[in-house]
Amino acid sequence: MNTKIKIQLSFMMFLEFFIWGGWFVTLGTFLGDNLKASGGEIAMAFSTQSWGAIIAPFIIGLIADRYFNAERILGVLHLLGALLMYQMYSADDFAIFYPYVLGYMIIYMPTLALVNSISFNQMKDPAKEFAFVRVFGTIGWIVAGLIISYVFLWDSAEARADGLLKNTFLMVAIASAVLGLFSFSLPKTPPTAIKDGNVNISTILGLDALKLLKDRNFLIFFISSVLICIPLAFYYQNANPFLAEIGMENPTGKMTLGQASEVLFMLLLPFFFKRFGFKMTIIAGMLAWTIRYLLFAYGNAGDLAFMLIIGIALHGICYDFFFVSGQIYTDSKAGEKFKSAAQGLITLATYGFGMLIGFWVAGKISDMYLVSDNVHDWTNIWTFPAIFAFVVMALFAIFFKNEVIEYKK
Repeated sequence: MNTKIKIQLSFMMFLEFFIWGGWFVTLGTFLGDNLKASGGEIAMAFSTQSWGAIIAPFIIGLIADRYFNAERILGVLHLLGALLMYQMYSADDFAIFYPYVLGYMIIYMPTLALVNSISFNQMKDPAKEFAFVRVFGTIGWIVAGLIISYVFLWDSAEARADGLLKNTFLMVAIASAVLGLFSFSLPKTPPTAIKDGNVNISTILGLDALKLLKDRNFLIFFISSVLICIPLAFYYQNANPFLAEIGMENPTGKMTLGQASEVLFMLLLPFFFKRFGFKMTIIAGMLAWTIRYLLFAYGNAGDLAFMLIIGIALHGICYDFFFVSGQIYTDSKAGEKFKSAAQGLITLATYGFGMLIGFWVAGKISDMYLVSDNVHDWTNIWTFPAIFAFVVMALFAIFFKNEVIEYKK
């Protein structure tokens, strides 16, 4: 890639994840404080991510990959997203807010695949070049959190009491409009799918890879992946409201430590994977979920605040050691013919159905331990996903037969 294209792609990734991190992290806090939403309603709002993940393959497979340039679809989707974000900013009731957030996530989730397609199309060696571009996405997510907490202070107790947290949607609407317009200047990425009608629903959804489930080890991994998304959903849905409710200062800014740790553990993953193998890497990732939630359950914003900081910092192990190593394992098992289908199947099962269940469970548990108006019994709330993650880890450790997997760069 020449320098100009590298800068374009890096800026694209920065805005793509600045947009996601700029509202999704504080969504639960906003809904509870500003719209007085219940745990079940908050779960509905977060579940829109899962519905977006389920519907996204149809948008990409049936429309973007077959008829239009990826950069043009990206531009149109983000311009529409800017309009929906502004409507979310203006909403003063959950019933009004929900259709907008559902519509937004249905059009945002496909953009995650589009930015990857645009990037890969410009790279001669994606294995070496993609990491540099993708890391700007993580930086964008971090910058969004720092701006919310340390520049505008929108997640401070005073600002939240004044309803200022809704300004995150306005900020993201502006960023989405900028990315929408900028997308039309990106390198041309023409449709790649065969236009002869051979692309069917099974291919688009990755269902061609279902035959991999005949492999006992892959079946255990697949089931574990779906189940571990239940405790994962607790973090996305409850972490920011939890930190804000117990009085931690600048909770959104502090949560960016999780993204910073992602970068660190992404670099450490190949060494751990090679030294200890796939099974131990997955077990370490699941055990980290249990430890993190126990730290959340018994830490506080006072003298035990360090426990919460450690819990946030474990995000790199929780995410990279399970999900990234899982992608590597899936790639090795699928073979050349089913690589894309297998990755699509895992994404559909985890971010689609797995987290859909997880958000629903998290909402039920949150409502169950609601002590009074906007006050929760967080010890019991966090204990549930801690135990659940430990059980999933134990079942995986017992039933998954150790096998040697070659790490693919």
